[in-house]
Amino acid sequence: MAKALLGHVGGPDPRMVAEMRRLQRRVRDLEAELVRLQEENDALATAADGDIVSLGMKDREPALT
Repeated sequence: MAKALLGHVGGPDPRMVAEMRRLQRRVRDLEAELVRLQEENDALATAADGDIVSLGMKDREPALT
């Protein structure tokens, strides 16, 4: 009964271990891509903020006095 619940006694299934390692690599790759994209997004947002401020100042009409 215990063998049926726990699986075979011969140790971990090599296919399962290989799949686990593949999935762990994939998670690491995706996490690295996420960090890269966040950094790229931050840089673009900073550049866009600077462009908006400089463009906004040029296009403004003088205030009425």
